[in-house]
Parts: sequence; C-alpha cells; structure tokens
Amino acid sequence: MASLLRKQPLIACFLLLFLSLLSPSLSLTDTETAYIGRRQLLHLKEHDELPADFKLEIDIPDTFPNERLKKAYVALQAWKVAIYSDPENITATWQGADVCSYTGVFCAPALDDANINVVAGIDLNHYDIAGYLPPELGLLTDLALFHINSNRFCGIIPTSFIKLILMFEFDISNNRFVGEFPEVVLEWPEAKYLDLRFNDFEGELPPKLFTLEFDAIFLNNNRFTSTIPDTIGNSTVSVVSFAYNEFHGCIPSTVGNMPNVNEMLFIGNNMSGCFPLELGNIANLTVLDVSNNGFVGKLPESLSETTKLEILDVSNNELTGSVPVGICKLPKLDNFTFSYNYFDSADPTCMEDKNVNKIFDYDQNCLPNQPDQRDAEKCASVVKKTVDCGSCGSGSPPTQDDSFDQSPSPRTRAPPPEQTIEAGAPPPEQTIEAGAPPPEQTIEA
Repeated sequence: MASLLRKQPLIACFLLLFLSLLSPSLSLTDTETAYIGRRQLLHLKEHDELPADFKLEIDIPDTFPNERLKKAYVALQAWKVAIYSDPENITATWQGADVCSYTGVFCAPALDDANINVVAGIDLNHYDIAGYLPPELGLLTDLALFHINSNRFCGIIPTSFIKLILMFEFDISNNRFVGEFPEVVLEWPEAKYLDLRFNDFEGELPPKLFTLEFDAIFLNNNRFTSTIPDTIGNSTVSVVSFAYNEFHGCIPSTVGNMPNVNEMLFIGNNMSGCFPLELGNIANLTVLDVSNNGFVGKLPESLSETTKLEILDVSNNELTGSVPVGICKLPKLDNFTFSYNYFDSADPTCMEDKNVNKIFDYDQNCLPNQPDQRDAEKCASVVKKTVDCGSCGSGSPPTQDDSFDQSPSPRTRAPPPEQTIEAGAPPPEQTIEAGAPPPEQTIEA
C-alpha cells in the first residue's frame, strides 16, 4: 500500500489537512478547492498515462477473485487518497479486497466473461466530495457508468480515461473541472450519455463529438467559446444543450439534418445572425430555446412545419418583422415566448392570453395597441434598419454599433433535482424546461 501514496498527492493531503484544521467546517472552502485544482494542473502532466507495468509495482497482500478486481482495488485506493474532503464519510467503507461492497461501487458480470464479476458502475452523486480524479482510474476498464455529479471534484479529466472503452454514461456535472473539452470522450465507442454541465471547461468543441452516436449531450454552464460545428447535422442526439456558454456565430443550417433531436437549447450565448430555414426540417423537435443571444432578422416561416413543437423561446434577441401566424397555431405549442425583440406585427392568435393551457409572452416588442411595448423611438431605430444575414440563415449579423436591449440571464449553479437510473439501463427520456438546471442521476444497485 505504501507505493500507492505517491509523493505529490501525499504532500497535497498534508497541506489540505493543515488547511482543514484552520477551519471549523468539514467541507473545504472555495479557496481550498481552487488550490487543489491549481495543484493538480501544476503537478500532473496533461497527457499522463498509466505505466504498462503499473500492477507489477504494487505489492498487495490481499487476495482477489480475479485480476480485474485487483486493478479496481488499486484504482479506488488511489482515488481515496485523492479525496481531500468527504463530509458524509462515504469512502469509509473503501477498505479491503471486497471492492464490490464499497459504497458507490457497483459490480456486475463482465461482458466478455459472465463467470467473473467486475466493477461496472460508480455512483457518488450529490455527496459534496472534494478531490480530483487520479490517472489510476484508467484501470477500471470494465466501467460503463460513471456518475459523480454535484460534488466538488476539480482539476482535469485524466488522459488515462481513454482506456474506459465500455463507458456508456458519463456524468460529471456540477463540479469544478477545468481545461479544454475532455477528448477522451471521443474514444468511447459505446457512450450514449454525456453530461459536462456546471463546470469550467473552456475552448472549442471538437467537431468529432457530433459524429458519435450519443443520445444526450449536455454542455451548458461552462466557458466554451467556439462556434457550433457544422457536424451537428450528423448527430444522433435526442437532447443537446449549449446553454450559458460563450458560443458565437450562427446556428448551422445542417441542424435540419438531425434525425432524432427533440430538444435543443442555445440560451445565453453570444450567437448572432439569422435563423436557418432548415430549422423547420426537424420533424421531432419539441423544445427550442434560443433566448438571450444576438439573433437578428425574421422568425422563419418554416418553423410552422415543426408540428411537435411544445416550447419555443426566442426572447431577448433583435428579431424584427411579423410573427408567423403558423407558429402560433402549432397544435402542440404550450409556451411561445417572443418578448424583448422588435416584432412590429402579429396575428391575434399570437397574443391570446385567455387560454390557460397556452402561454404567449410578447412584452417589450413594437406591437401596436398592445401593453408593455418598447417606445416608438427605440422601435424605429431598429425596425428601419436593413437586415443582411450574409452566411447566417437568410442574411448577415448586425454591425457592432447596432446595440439593442436585452434582459441578462444569470449563470446559475443550482444543484439539479435527483433522478434514478438502474445500473446498466439506457438513459430515460428527458424533458428540460428552458433554462432549467441539470437533472441529477443516481444508480440503483
């Protein structure tokens, strides 16, 4: 066991122990957790790999039913060392050779050999644990579900995770991970559910992400700054969220090729240009939220073809012209929010407020004879401008001096409501309200 306590984590443990003695709280402060993240980035190389002879360097007196459970023991003991705060004492049971009895660890018969048990799932959701992910976790090569959401894990995702080729669901949402998009995800052929929400990932999205067969991708509430890759048209997702990042540029016209998507969220970014007409080609679309961006031009008539649409939010943009009546008459539409734009006409159907089963929010537009609209001078300054969306949709984005009023959407980090998933089961269908925080997941043994 002594060799498991590598020098770098051991030094950090002593430092954090000293910090904890100065504080009456069992949980780490934000400053202490930030220190952990900086320490890992300073001492662990970005492309760390597990040595090929790693198992030969460790002398473990315990006996194990099979070699894979021995590797799992090594991985979990290394992780235990990398945990600096465990307020609920979850890892107190992480002792001895019976790793299948560890709290939050789930075993199942191996996919390639039903006669042996292996560690197939990790569920440490919502325990407020602080620490980082050590490279040794790459030894858990039978892992299919990895759920650690709503904790205070920080640092980077180890390159050794590339070895987890059976990964099916990967949920690290609501933590404090940093760095660029974890490209190890791109090497998991079986992955269907990816949840990176509420972290501090940044930089560009790899186009390859949308060529893989995911069912759900959640990227919201990070710091991604790229455009949306055109490869999104190849994506098999039913749900995708780009909300509350710093994405810019257009919605690619290729979205019209997405065969399965039900819900798309672009809320709270820096996106611009006109909407692509191809949005109307998404036959299964039920939720579309593009609010709090810089979109211009008209709302495309083609959206009238999305007959399954239930929620549409285009608020807080710089949209002009008339609201297509066909959208307002969509048979399943429950909520249509087009407030804080510059629409200057709309069919009465779009402004009905007597039907309690439907919500139409049209405040702060330029609609004549309607309450709570913008003043005439402001409307005139925007409506009279010629919209040229260029390569975005049906014209080009506004110039830098074309300012407009927006109601800011705060970036929230509220913990998600809990959801239960049986071990090994595919993710359930989800309905996400516009701007809602991410759903929580746990695994039942």
